[in-house]
Amino acid sequence: METLYKNIHQEIIDQCRKGSQKAQFQLYKLYYKAMYSVSLRIVNDECEAEDVMQEAFLNAFNKIDTYKGEVSFGAWLKKIVINRSLDCLKKRKAKFEEVNERTMEVPDFGDTTADININTIKKAIKCLPDGYRTILSLYLIEGYDHDEISEILGISNAASRTQYSRAKSKLRELLKGKEMFSYN
Repeated sequence: METLYKNIHQEIIDQCRKGSQKAQFQLYKLYYKAMYSVSLRIVNDECEAEDVMQEAFLNAFNKIDTYKGEVSFGAWLKKIVINRSLDCLKKRKAKFEEVNERTMEVPDFGDTTADININTIKKAIKCLPDGYRTILSLYLIEGYDHDEISEILGISNAASRTQYSRAKSKLRELLKGKEMFSYN
């Protein structure tokens, strides 16, 4: 089988397919920080993100033969991490509401967010409800479109768009009162 995507770590991946624990540890070291960050943005809890990441790596190593090389290994692993993170949220009963788009209003705060730094934004995102934070993270940070998000979360495209708009609105509201995030 010829792969469509040539991984820079293909040799390590091939060794993992043969069951090499050394190769698995190498692959883990290459990807754990990025995958932890992906999970943390979704589950918003350091311990849960660590657990999710560990489970995702175990799952990936157990199913590494299903990796066909059609996308980068990192993208394949990231999808596993996102799915595990979403499973974690579902256990917490995060709500991804089906809502009527006509009820949505996005306030305009003008330039009130112009002087806000990235750490302030990160702190505000962590304060969003699970559903809002997840969709905002999947769309803005992970780069998924609303069709992909609706498929991943099992909601309509309209619900994804509405949740995203409401998340942005709530984020603006939180940032408007940014004094609460000015510590550290």
